Amino acid sequence: MKPKTLAILGGSGAGKTALSLELASNYDCAILSLDSLSVYQEINIASAKPSLGERKGIPHFGIDVLHPNELQNIHNFIQEYHRAQAFCQKHNKHLLIVGGTSFYLKTLLCGLSPSPKLSSSEKLEIDSTIHHLGDLNAQYAYLRRVDLPYASKLKPQDSYRIVRALEIYFSTQTAPSVYFANNPPKPILKSCEIFEIYFARELLRTRIQERTQEMLNKGLLNEVQTLIARYGTQHQWAKSIGIKETLAYLNYQKSWDSSSTKPQSPIFSLESLKDSISLHTAQLAKRQGTFNKTQFPPHFCGTANEIYSQISSQIFCNFC
Repeated sequence: MKPKTLAILGGSGAGKTALSLELASNYDCAILSLDSLSVYQEINIASAKPSLGERKGIPHFGIDVLHPNELQNIHNFIQEYHRAQAFCQKHNKHLLIVGGTSFYLKTLLCGLSPSPKLSSSEKLEIDSTIHHLGDLNAQYAYLRRVDLPYASKLKPQDSYRIVRALEIYFSTQTAPSVYFANNPPKPILKSCEIFEIYFARELLRTRIQERTQEMLNKGLLNEVQTLIARYGTQHQWAKSIGIKETLAYLNYQKSWDSSSTKPQSPIFSLESLKDSISLHTAQLAKRQGTFNKTQFPPHFCGTANEIYSQISSQIFCNFC
């Protein structure tokens, strides 16, 4: 029988990694990570990615792909999906797509409009034109002038979509909204059954607090210090939950050490650091749940044990 592709979603701290490892170990699966931090090398604790030992030799994709000074985007993820799909086809394995960045899965299912074909010199010229518009705010303002309907759908901080829209405009002299209407997206992944781990809010908050404490115990402070010393704070991962709060705490400690006046900061102790990371993670988990509910068709939601039983009995039973 043809191997299956399944997705396991859920809020941060819900237990997606443990469930996927158990399924992959028992049913000969490869795993594609949907996590926007795990894709980076050297970001191990803040991403809560499984260690090499925890992976138990299970093939993983979308983990440790980029250096921290490289940019993650949807095209990188799609490339990893194609690598994972080709591997599973060659080795007759199931594919588990697992993580909390559900937008990536949404893109696989809905597709992307094809980009205009450009030569290297044309691409460089357009990149230069966009760069000379100014910072992201200036680029967004320009997009609003040339295509207000499309720009209004974007957040001013959405650098990927803003730049892509400007690339389309400068390469085709066509408003992005018109271009996308004339070049509709095609699904990349046509069949994928979705499962979502659900926890009552208070139980999930407790799990998040425990996971945050575990990250601190493993050396989150040292990891963030090393990353910032090597790569600075300008990269997108530096604004991720877990890293940005730790950076605020480290900056507070540095200011306190060099000044006789106590600086003002909401993150002034390890306890307040833990509370801040936990709070922001819980808020993210809520947003993730809302996205999954509104952006995907009705799908099975339950505890990790219920999902394991459902997949074992209904999906993989004929492969045993």
